[in-house]
Amino acid sequence: MARPYGVVVLLAVVLGVIPAVLAAVGLGYPFRLAQLTMIFVILSVSLNLVSGVAGLLSLGHAAFYGVGAYTAALLSTRFGTDLPVNLVASAVVAGVIGFLVAIPTIRLVRIFFAVATLSVGEIVILVITNWYDLTRGPMGVRDIPGFRVLGFDLGSPLQSYYVVAVVTLLCVWVVHRLSHSVYGNALRALREDDQAAGAMGLNVGMMKLVIFAISTALAGVAGALLAHSTNFISPDMFRLPESILILTMVVVGGLGSLPGAVLGAIILIILPELGRDFGQLRMVLVGLVLFLSILLMPKGIIGEVAAFDLLRGKPSRPKAP
Repeated sequence: MARPYGVVVLLAVVLGVIPAVLAAVGLGYPFRLAQLTMIFVILSVSLNLVSGVAGLLSLGHAAFYGVGAYTAALLSTRFGTDLPVNLVASAVVAGVIGFLVAIPTIRLVRIFFAVATLSVGEIVILVITNWYDLTRGPMGVRDIPGFRVLGFDLGSPLQSYYVVAVVTLLCVWVVHRLSHSVYGNALRALREDDQAAGAMGLNVGMMKLVIFAISTALAGVAGALLAHSTNFISPDMFRLPESILILTMVVVGGLGSLPGAVLGAIILIILPELGRDFGQLRMVLVGLVLFLSILLMPKGIIGEVAAFDLLRGKPSRPKAP
């Protein structure tokens, strides 16, 4: 009975308490920060799906984030399409590219797969940077329309917040349903021993291809939200440091843990903002916090086992004496 109450509380906080507090503050920047945080929540949970649940370490996730952003930006600026069309198109384009990229690399394991995704991510960004006729190269895409649904402009800070919040909740729900199901258990079997999983009858190669495509499609959705919320994108926004940041969110939160991925994204977006008064020293403080969190909590703030207990409404298992 605890889980439904937890969902109600989550919805009340995200759709009620937070926007009420931000509206009371009366400034645009807190809304922008909240939208950016939710966009990175999508990125974190999508990477956790492939790296935490399936065990495929990806270092090119930001590239598919960029593919989604450019898809939405180009469609909206050249054809005037609305947000729903752009979200679907961004998911499809990023997912298809992710599927095609995974075909030659999916047989690689562990660090070799990570290096391959790193290389592919850099190739994608180089294509975006040099395909000037389509993407305007390093100059980026400007004057991207805000959120528009069925011809209605939802560009105010509060309306934009609700758009991003609803899409984020849907993405988190999709990841939850995938990772906490029979399919999710099969993915964990691949993570632990893909040869044993194959011997048990699982189609290891196809499962890896599909889950990588789903993960990159969700990254494309996050990119579409970014394009419409910032009204400007450029290739520099989707390079390797962004991929490292997303992976750090997953590791700090807890590999394989959906609540951990959400919490990791919130911490790593909000924490630097809280340290603005310290100037350049704030990044040292952020690094120190990350170092201590990994040192003291190697399984993450909310580990996979603790996340299962939390989602089931059970107390964490006591440690053996």
